[in-house]
Amino acid sequence: MQSTELDPTLAQTLSDAGKNQLTLVIANKNYSSWSMRPWVVLKAFGIPFREIQVNLGQPGTADDIARYSAAGRVPVLLHGEITIWDSLAICEYLAEQFPEKHLWPTNVAARATARSICAEMHSGFGDLRQAMWMNIRARFPGKGRTPGAQGDIGRISEIWEDCLSQFGHHEYLFGAFSVADAYFAPVVMRFATYGVTLAPALQAYCERVTAHPAVAEWIAAALTEPFAVAKYDTYP
Repeated sequence: MQSTELDPTLAQTLSDAGKNQLTLVIANKNYSSWSMRPWVVLKAFGIPFREIQVNLGQPGTADDIARYSAAGRVPVLLHGEITIWDSLAICEYLAEQFPEKHLWPTNVAARATARSICAEMHSGFGDLRQAMWMNIRARFPGKGRTPGAQGDIGRISEIWEDCLSQFGHHEYLFGAFSVADAYFAPVVMRFATYGVTLAPALQAYCERVTAHPAVAEWIAAALTEPFAVAKYDTYP
């Protein structure tokens, strides 16, 4: 079993900053879909946190990430001596720590469905991820339309249609903005980058997500950050 202990110097630094302060370690906002999810949740629900960014594609990237988690991946949430190194686990932890914020839907059936679609997003849609990686600054219209990616687009469309009609009342997936919307926000970014054509109701949902203040703040930072990873900036 991997140790989750932090580098002693880093642990002391974080401790000095305040034992109860949340610190989220992320990668580049332009590319890191997994980082986007908990960051948007924290911002959307007004939960204060400190941000540390580790840039991808640099000689010391792996070592920098390893300072925060033995898992070797971002995002990572640090809270005192607790380390959470998975995006869905981070969101669940935040929901436990801030129950008054209602990060998940309050209705039992809606909450069960929200958790199910987040788990499906978390573990599935591999073809979409591989063929249509996230690059908010880029535009690759028509690219990445492999049969597997097309199947994933169809399934995501089905999820959105079902949730919006059953729970969302054509606002967010479950009415109020929730972890589920943050979890699908990177997909909204991908659909814009690759020019995916959607039904009008689903396109309107994408526009609402894009306009949400937390998502808009992430996009603005992605568009202006000075770091680039060449292999993600061109499409073969």
